[in-house]
Amino acid sequence: MKLILRLFILYRLALGIVLILGGILVNLTAGIYMAWLLYFFGLICILTHFLLGSMRLVQEAIEQGDMETATSLLARIRFPGLLLKPIRSAYYFVKSNMDMVNQDLGSAEENIRKSIGTKSKTMKEYEGMSYFQLGVIAYQKGDLKNASIHLREAIRLGLPDKENTAAAYLQLATIAMNRRDFRNVREYFRKAKALKPSTPEIISQIREMEKYISRMPG
Repeated sequence: MKLILRLFILYRLALGIVLILGGILVNLTAGIYMAWLLYFFGLICILTHFLLGSMRLVQEAIEQGDMETATSLLARIRFPGLLLKPIRSAYYFVKSNMDMVNQDLGSAEENIRKSIGTKSKTMKEYEGMSYFQLGVIAYQKGDLKNASIHLREAIRLGLPDKENTAAAYLQLATIAMNRRDFRNVREYFRKAKALKPSTPEIISQIREMEKYISRMPG
């Protein structure tokens, strides 16, 4: 069943065209009464191809860690502007993540802003992560002011778990460190540590920052 669904998603545009052409042939030979079902299902196939795209398969590939397949499936979506709003928002969100992996910061920022710009209510829970990503992009570009603004907004909107929230606080602490704003370094660090994150990378960052804070003046 899963294979059939996958094949349908991948080839429904071609199937829709075949059904429409079959409907035309039946219409010419047997009349509209016999052809309307072919027209109807052909239209459904074509509409779902453009309105839904292959995002379901993209999500499955990402969950399985198969980024090559996810990238290939994402490329099959030629007209993202036609996708339904929540799916369009997810498309740009995923595309921005892939741009980040490839260190294409300009494209990553453009796509994450497009994701936010859809104002999809069903993607509201990911809004915090979108601003978190904007903050990371701005930081990597050296734009500390906007990085700080976006990271604070991400925390205000809410992040999906304590690991991401701790990462946002640590990034803010790093920005404060660059500005020699020692009071906020300590405050953001305290909030990050209080979350008790378990990700090895974040734990390592906390340990390194703890060493720095112990040497800070005041």
